Amino acid sequence: MTWVLGVPRLPRMHYVPFLTALHERLAPETYLEIGVAIGRSLQLSRCRSVGVDPLFHIQYPLDGDFALVRSTSDEFFSRPDPLALTSGRPFDLAFIDGLHILEFALRDFINAERHSSPHGLIVFDDVLPRTIDEAARDRHTGPWTGDVYPMLEILARYRPDLVVVPVDTQPTGLLLVFGLDPQSTALSDSFVEILAEFRRPDPQPVPEDVLDRLTVVPAQRVLEAQIPELLADLRGATPDEVRTRLVDVMESRLGRAFVPGSSSRAA
Repeated sequence: MTWVLGVPRLPRMHYVPFLTALHERLAPETYLEIGVAIGRSLQLSRCRSVGVDPLFHIQYPLDGDFALVRSTSDEFFSRPDPLALTSGRPFDLAFIDGLHILEFALRDFINAERHSSPHGLIVFDDVLPRTIDEAARDRHTGPWTGDVYPMLEILARYRPDLVVVPVDTQPTGLLLVFGLDPQSTALSDSFVEILAEFRRPDPQPVPEDVLDRLTVVPAQRVLEAQIPELLADLRGATPDEVRTRLVDVMESRLGRAFVPGSSSRAA
């Protein structure tokens, strides 16, 4: 299920202030970040946090309870117990900003969801490329999203049970995924099929509605609607309870129209 927007576009918020607000308002007890780099987003966390990156080079002060893992995400999730670093507690918030290649981003989501709380939130970075070149699998630009953008359509088609919200942040957008089901195998069961259709050679066929962002949600709207606070209040709820409550509140507070099983298109 994807929320679409039918209201005038607001000034675009940078992704770092938006992530800062998510951390403050959701108040997660555990946090996972895939793709730490210099620690710009990791340093926002104030809870038990696990950062995974084979080449991290921290340049921001980390003031809190952090575990840094110098490995690929695949290596991390292949451990006997990836949750050992959180004393067995699943992740309440996860940020996927690793290798910007579709199969890696999809696998990161599958693994992150499997180790997340039903009331948790998974955030993808770089889902809204601004140009075709920026979305290339073979990087040849400075700013680069890679081919992560098909995750919008993949989740809508293969996981219509999820609540998926593309958010218009600078520079290249975020994708919020709510209503997680750690027991779901729909994506892993269809992994080969998904890649056969959505892994495409460059130049990438990025849809116009991804490039123009006319159907994505301004970051301010998500925060004004107090969606992170709502998710925090749903701790302990089942996946179905989380989805039902989120849908009700988003419809009433955001005035969105749901389009089950489709990509982000205007209703």
